[in-house]
Amino acid sequence: MANSLGRHVLAEIYGCSFDILNDREKVEAMMVNAALEAGAEVREVVFHKFSPQGVSGVVVISESHLAIHTWPELGYAAVDVFTCGDRVNPWDACNYLTDHFEAGHMTATEIKRGIVEDPKEAVNI
Repeated sequence: MANSLGRHVLAEIYGCSFDILNDREKVEAMMVNAALEAGAEVREVVFHKFSPQGVSGVVVISESHLAIHTWPELGYAAVDVFTCGDRVNPWDACNYLTDHFEAGHMTATEIKRGIVEDPKEAVNI
C-alpha cells in the first residue's frame, strides 16, 4: 500500500437472494460479520429498511467503514469497503458478503485512497 492511506473496494454484487437483501436485520448482521471476518474492529452500526423494499446501512470500523444499499427486486447490492492500514483486507469482507447473500457473482474495483506524494510522519498531540 505504498504511499496510500487506504484501500477502497467498490463491489457490485448480483444474483442475490431477495429475502436476504430485503431483511434489515440479516443485512446488518452480515455486514457486521463481514467486517469482523476481514479483521476489522466495529465501532458503530446504522441501518434503515425502505418501503416497499431495500436496505441501506453503514458499519463504522476503526479502520474506516463498510456501506451498502440493496435493490432486492433486482437481486443487487452496491457495497463499499474502505480500510486504512495493512491489517484489514477489504476483499475478505466483499467475498464474505457475496457468499452470504447467495449471490450469482460479484464484480469489484479497488481504489487506493489518500495517495500522498510526500508522506509526513503522524504525530499524536
